[in-house]
Amino acid sequence: QVQLVESGGGLVQAGGSLRLSCAASGSIFSINDMGWYRQAPGKQRELVALVISDGTTTYADSVKGRFTISRDNAKNTVYLQMNSLKPEDTAVYYCNCYVLQRLGWSLAWGQGTQVTVSS
Repeated sequence: QVQLVESGGGLVQAGGSLRLSCAASGSIFSINDMGWYRQAPGKQRELVALVISDGTTTYADSVKGRFTISRDNAKNTVYLQMNSLKPEDTAVYYCNCYVLQRLGWSLAWGQGTQVTVSS
């Protein structure tokens, strides 16, 4: 089994910054996509940012220029640096990873970390 452990969420004022981390552990042969999603109350979960194994990144339009996703392959860890935070960024943030294990590829999710941005 793969475990994803997230950290770095919290309460911050508008304009502030937070850095989320997500570390994958378990019997992992390789990780392809690593991403961050978020879900606000009453809304569907949405993609925030994605980084694939070659370093190519994708961002939601709402966070472009403010958020930066990165990964450390040696540590099986993905990060999300969030700057210029807005109240509308308030949500539970989830990381996910597309992981190769002995039995093949599977998608793993973290437990979520709350980010609250006050106005």
